[in-house]
Amino acid sequence: MSKTFQKLKAIRGMNDILPAESFKWQQLEAQITQLLSLYGYSNIRTPILESTRLFARGIGEVTDIVEKEMYTFSMSPDKQNIDDMLTMRPEFTAGIVRAAIEHNITYDRPQRLYTMGPVFRHERPQKGRYRQFHQLSVEALGFSGADTDAELIIMLKRLWQQLGLEDIRLELNSLGQPEERLAHRAALIAYFEQHKEQLDEDAQRRLYSNPLRILDTKNPNMQTLANQAPKLFDFLGQASKAHFAEVCRRLEQAGISYTLNPRLVRGLDYYNLTVFEWVTDRLGAQGTVCGGGRYDGLCELLGGKATPAAGFGLGLERLLALLEQKESEQLNSECDVYFVHQGQAASELAAQLAEQCRDQGVRAIVHAGTSSFKSQFKRADQSGAQWAAILGESEVNEGSISLKPLRADKNGNISSQLSVPQAQLVTTLTEHLA
Repeated sequence: MSKTFQKLKAIRGMNDILPAESFKWQQLEAQITQLLSLYGYSNIRTPILESTRLFARGIGEVTDIVEKEMYTFSMSPDKQNIDDMLTMRPEFTAGIVRAAIEHNITYDRPQRLYTMGPVFRHERPQKGRYRQFHQLSVEALGFSGADTDAELIIMLKRLWQQLGLEDIRLELNSLGQPEERLAHRAALIAYFEQHKEQLDEDAQRRLYSNPLRILDTKNPNMQTLANQAPKLFDFLGQASKAHFAEVCRRLEQAGISYTLNPRLVRGLDYYNLTVFEWVTDRLGAQGTVCGGGRYDGLCELLGGKATPAAGFGLGLERLLALLEQKESEQLNSECDVYFVHQGQAASELAAQLAEQCRDQGVRAIVHAGTSSFKSQFKRADQSGAQWAAILGESEVNEGSISLKPLRADKNGNISSQLSVPQAQLVTTLTEHLA
């Protein structure tokens, strides 16, 4: 008798997405794709496996990603030869730039590109941080102006609005140019050397390799020290300050509020000038939803011609977690409006009005069969609908319909019951559901 095969499970930190959840992914991906098309972005797809040299060169050999978070494999017995090493992509930008250089796609004109898919980090899995996770990466290659930086941020604000997410705030900083960062780096090292006894193990390891990352410490015992460190902005030249001022001006024109965060840095070496993050307090320690900025030096670093560029990466798992928190009732609801009715004429009219709602994208359910108003309202509440549309004999005769709110709106407010003409039902619902 053969041994019973031991049941296998998915690798820890690499999760199955089952049918009950995958429709949410499809909805989100469709909304993102539609939004990006409005701004002229085209899809690009790069391999999961790339040469390890790409990430060591592009991301930086002293970053956490390269030092300890990559899945790397050898193609030969000589594991010391980096030319024979392959890595499962830990992020998208370096691979997209590699493809742009290889296929010379920015030769004729700049390119607006995006991709979505899995990326991989070899770290301890925890809520919001997985070994295989999914990112949206948006890259504008060949654009040098502050207008592009601002447009990327404005585009993200539009996405938050479309998704009904309001508790995401923008933090902004400028990293200046490489020579300005070098001067700041020297000042940082000198400052932290004076307070070396206060540095934790991670900060001491980074002191001479990547001191800028010490400013991003999450250690509460080092916050005061980090806050009092030399500010990069004090080392910026006039051109860098003018670029940043133009970004801020355009955001203010668009009505987007932001917080200047001098400690905001990027963990990747190729960023310069504008850096930004969209953050929230509703995801615990993993509060960064999206991060990005300008990386004008990456193309040249990877062997291409000097090409200005800017972009961002957005974690889809974190975005879905926010949606589930903010809109759990809407995501799980069967409809937006539930029709309750009494009498044959009301039943037939409810069916006609429900079709008008569906024509405009308002999800509608008409109570099937005949039962008391009490039982119909109970079913309406179970459906997760925002509104109950009530049709009785008086409403049929008067040409009106009553709308009763069943739950608070996205701002936490509960509307009063309304009576509107039947011809205005769809308009009223779309206004209140927006």
